[in-house]
Amino acid sequence: MEIGSLYQVNSGAVREAAKQTGAAKRAEAAKEGKDVFSTVLNNAIDNLHTTNGYISDMENEELRIALGQAENTHDLSIAMQKASAALQYTVAVRDKFMEAYKEIMQMQV
Repeated sequence: MEIGSLYQVNSGAVREAAKQTGAAKRAEAAKEGKDVFSTVLNNAIDNLHTTNGYISDMENEELRIALGQAENTHDLSIAMQKASAALQYTVAVRDKFMEAYKEIMQMQV
């Protein structure tokens, strides 16, 4: 599904989420004349910070469970799933970046 098709959805939450995607930010930066590469790089760095935050939250929940401070394991389960999904996304982005880098390095000038 193309992310651009989400702009026609009537739900404000879905439209706002679509606007927050990297593609929308790059298009907005291109319209404003900003450097697209720096925008993409800044988005990638922000995603790394978010991933690290989710992993930190998961570790904090694990400690709370181990110390007996948490009342339920549901919060730990949610934190683990968020951290896992964020890490999988980060690894996928890294793999695509490395693939593109190798392809550029193989180009003949």
